[in-house]
Amino acid sequence: MSYLQNKVQSFNANLGTVAGKISNKRTVVPLVKPASSPTPSAASDSSKNDLKRKRADLPHVPFSQPADTGVGTHIMTQVTYAIEHLKKREEPQTFASILEYLSMQTREESYKNALEKILIRHEKVNYEPKREGSPAVFSFRPVHNIRSAEDLLRYLQSQHTAQGLSVKELRDGWPDAEDAISKLEGEGKLLVTRNKKDNHARMVWPNDPSLNFELDDEFKAIWHKIKLPEPGALADELEKEGLTPANKHRLVKKPIKAQEKPKRKARAGGKTTNVHMAGVLRDYSHLKK
Repeated sequence: MSYLQNKVQSFNANLGTVAGKISNKRTVVPLVKPASSPTPSAASDSSKNDLKRKRADLPHVPFSQPADTGVGTHIMTQVTYAIEHLKKREEPQTFASILEYLSMQTREESYKNALEKILIRHEKVNYEPKREGSPAVFSFRPVHNIRSAEDLLRYLQSQHTAQGLSVKELRDGWPDAEDAISKLEGEGKLLVTRNKKDNHARMVWPNDPSLNFELDDEFKAIWHKIKLPEPGALADELEKEGLTPANKHRLVKKPIKAQEKPKRKARAGGKTTNVHMAGVLRDYSHLKK
């Protein structure tokens, strides 16, 4: 047997030995089927359905309206309501009646005490402490303590100046003041200025009847016989006399000056460069204007 055949036999023997050691079992790995992606139309439909569910769960809130911030529960809001209540009531009110109007009977004592202290110190509230047989009361304090025609005449007659009284300030404590003002004006007891837009009373002054004088009919006739000049006639008469009326602006025309051309300045300190032609050139500078 040749050398080559021996090598082939040994290779085959080794190959059989190795093949026996290797297991013939094969592990089959199951193939995982990839999840099918939804089509674009199906995805959009599902997203729309989700949005509809979310919107249906949300409460309906009108965004044009402000959020509920507890308006009406703040103590200063209750003070404003209490002052408006006192303003409408002519007779003084007890603190218990004010609490009843505000529906604050069941509030805690600390809240009631704080509200009472604010009302006592408020500039628009008059406070009368408790006396024997009468409880403490609150009343509205207007700008002027005038609530009738008699009070108005008494107040105006006590003034030491000729300053009028504002009807707007008068209505602060007397809402029906304008009706009484019109009546007193018709009786000649008041002088009244009115707004041009709505003819409402604006300012009032006392009218002293002792200052009214009756004129004779003869004097009235003489006064009405005086003929007033036509509009513009007085201005023409003044211009004839060389005078200018006060309501006419005189335009003074200024003389127009002729524009003068700027003169050209002579060159000063120039350097002479043609010295070598001094005997040839002539000087004509004296002829320059």
